[in-house]
Amino acid sequence: MAELIFNTCLNYLVLALGIFILLSESPSPANAASVQYNVVSLGAKADGKTDSSKAFLSAWASACGSTSAATVYVPQGRFLVRSASFNGPCKNSAITVRIDGTLVAPSDYNVNGNGGNWIVLMHVTGVSVIGGTLDGQGTGLWACKLSGKSCPTGATNLEITNSQNILVSGLRSLNSQMFHIVINACQNVKMQGVKVSASGTSPNTDGIHIGASTGVTILNSKIGTGDDCVSIGPGSNNLWIQNIACGPGHGISIGSLGKDQQEDGVQNVTVKIVTFTGTQNGVRIKSWARPSNSFARNILFQHVIMNNVQNPIIIDQNYCPDSGCPSQASGVRVSDVTYQDIHGTSATEVAVKFDCSSKYPCTGIRMQDVKLIYQNQVATASCTHAGGSASGMEQPSSCL
Repeated sequence: MAELIFNTCLNYLVLALGIFILLSESPSPANAASVQYNVVSLGAKADGKTDSSKAFLSAWASACGSTSAATVYVPQGRFLVRSASFNGPCKNSAITVRIDGTLVAPSDYNVNGNGGNWIVLMHVTGVSVIGGTLDGQGTGLWACKLSGKSCPTGATNLEITNSQNILVSGLRSLNSQMFHIVINACQNVKMQGVKVSASGTSPNTDGIHIGASTGVTILNSKIGTGDDCVSIGPGSNNLWIQNIACGPGHGISIGSLGKDQQEDGVQNVTVKIVTFTGTQNGVRIKSWARPSNSFARNILFQHVIMNNVQNPIIIDQNYCPDSGCPSQASGVRVSDVTYQDIHGTSATEVAVKFDCSSKYPCTGIRMQDVKLIYQNQVATASCTHAGGSASGMEQPSSCL
């Protein structure tokens, strides 16, 4: 009996030892750490003066060419990058760009001003951008534009285009010449903890612009700029925008839509838990007054606080920011838009304005628990060609 017990114990011991050896030799996520490419090791200078573009592109080429997970690392310091396009497709779908420092654009706005973009991610899958600051040094171009002189259009700080499964976390975009961050023709993009900073008078400096993209999420971000905090262009759907502080800026806008006669629409958009402070608009849908087959539908604006906002709730289907307005009936069809639990103060007497198309009136507009005041008094609402319903608390009184 004792011998049987001994042999049994010995067998278990041998089995346990075999399992231990097998586990020790097998790669684990902890042991299979991604290979890292440090831009400084590849020649980048953290002096803010030496062009480090080649070092950044070299680090990217190595990471993109790796058959296993890879990291591009940018240590602390200021790195001048003339311009950089990080292109795929890559040999792996697990590239991390970890930034502890600041990328600085050239101070001469003519260097990139007509190039469209400063930093680009193109045709990539599974890329994560973590931390860091992108300083577009756009103040000189803003001054040129505001003076009325002939100036370059300006460059976007970061464009992510034709890509999928992208994460941007903890990134700061500062003083972009034009748009700060553009998400174009992408699928499954998550942005969280993003901070956008620019003067409230900086022209055309949209915080985050989404165009022709599906499955974009923006969370826990603070955006202050001279144009829309978030703008949503044609062909965008299944968007989730939550816990945003917006101001200064022009609010969160769907559109402009309908600039082209043949144009994809926008649908399935949720905007919730947002605070607007001192902005030109709060939640806005805007379209040009001309023929178009575009649309905006299935939109939810929920749990919103307005602090001294000029146009807290607005649908503007006669949008025209400059001269030469088309002055026709907008072909954009706006339907199934819900405004729920929206409170705060309006900087103008008309806190709710639905200026819809005479040819295709807005339908399915739902207002629930809206309370907006103007100078400690009840504000007013204005409806043109708009239909829908109101329930719960309604201040101003519904015009639907």
